[in-house]
Amino acid sequence: MPNLLFADTKGRIFDSVQHQALGLSGGDLVPIPASEMVPLPEGSELFVIKKGIIAAQRDGSPVYLERVGNKKVYPVAAFMPAGYTRTLMPAYVERSPDPLLPLWSYTAVAWHKGKICGAAKLVARNPKADPELHSPEQDKRLIKLVEQRLKQEPDNRLLKQLARCALEYHCFAGKNTFYRRWELPLPTSPSCNARCLGCLSWQPAGKEGCCASQDRLSFVPTPEEIAAIAVPHLKNAPSPIASFGQGCEGEPLLQSETVGKAVKLIRNQTARGTINLNTNGYSPQRIKALTSAGLDSVRISLNSSIKKCYDAYYRPVNYEYSDVLKSIKTAKDNGLFVSINLLVFPGYTDREREAEGLLELFAKYNVDMVQMRNLSIDPWWYIRTIPRPGGRAIGIAELIKFFKKELPKTRIDYFNPFLG
Repeated sequence: MPNLLFADTKGRIFDSVQHQALGLSGGDLVPIPASEMVPLPEGSELFVIKKGIIAAQRDGSPVYLERVGNKKVYPVAAFMPAGYTRTLMPAYVERSPDPLLPLWSYTAVAWHKGKICGAAKLVARNPKADPELHSPEQDKRLIKLVEQRLKQEPDNRLLKQLARCALEYHCFAGKNTFYRRWELPLPTSPSCNARCLGCLSWQPAGKEGCCASQDRLSFVPTPEEIAAIAVPHLKNAPSPIASFGQGCEGEPLLQSETVGKAVKLIRNQTARGTINLNTNGYSPQRIKALTSAGLDSVRISLNSSIKKCYDAYYRPVNYEYSDVLKSIKTAKDNGLFVSINLLVFPGYTDREREAEGLLELFAKYNVDMVQMRNLSIDPWWYIRTIPRPGGRAIGIAELIKFFKKELPKTRIDYFNPFLG
């Protein structure tokens, strides 16, 4: 069995041969299967959780550790790069709910076969997400490319936003803008009609919130500003995708008129590439209008097939969960490639009631792809706030197998697709 990893007060990491590692699954502490241990790939990050008490196992019995020998110790977790879906979260209990942890997808780690490993499954391998392509050495070149591009288009506010995303937030998609490759982000909306618990770009001040990962876009770009960036990218980049709906904005459908005009401008100049919309899917009518404008694909985000779980996380304003389901149907009926951005949370997403509901939803609407994305949030915040679905947890690895078996025509993936 994998051995426990822990950190001391200086952040140094040790393993303990006397303790077996546990993982957290929806509030339950469970052994980590050796079959789910993946050596941490390039691009992973390690975290020390200083507000937690370690949970481990010794001689088959659970133990809680605040000290090992004369060392005060803390739980360790990992963030794993795109393509890996975590199967368990780090096993710890909170000393206090405050402060909330930053918005990362915390993954259980252990020492196994001479390596630090994470509890995860590789869902999709994409060479475009290789961390080496975003190394500090590459970023030296990026700075020059950003400077050159801003000199060429000094008045384009959206380009300045993407420069900030690339250089300050190290957004991989933002960097693609200046490397002229693959998926291009097109943030458009400074507002949102959901108050997602784990929103990356807006969190309420005070006790109930945590720090947002980045500042939200503060303006609505013009269709011309959008097209000026998107057209040359779609014309020249390899496997080009232009995506509305990014982590640095709110809900792009709230700016559907601007998005629609931009899509028409783009398609009047090039038919190449994929134009995609990442959305909460609150308005089937607006999705239908964007389809007429030239949209190719849509990715609709869900954390659950159960209304009360969806509502507790998204906290929608002036729309209902039923509207999201209508949007999925509308997108399929109008010929769009439809992906579900499934926000995976171990011990919730893989519970029997949830797994059955998700399967029924994906099959009913003939979804083209399910993206198994890790939900970035303080684990115990989610557990305290979101109702837990019924049934036992079958495990994320088994859930993936279940989907692949029961949905043979649906791609189980991680990344937005280039449609050719």
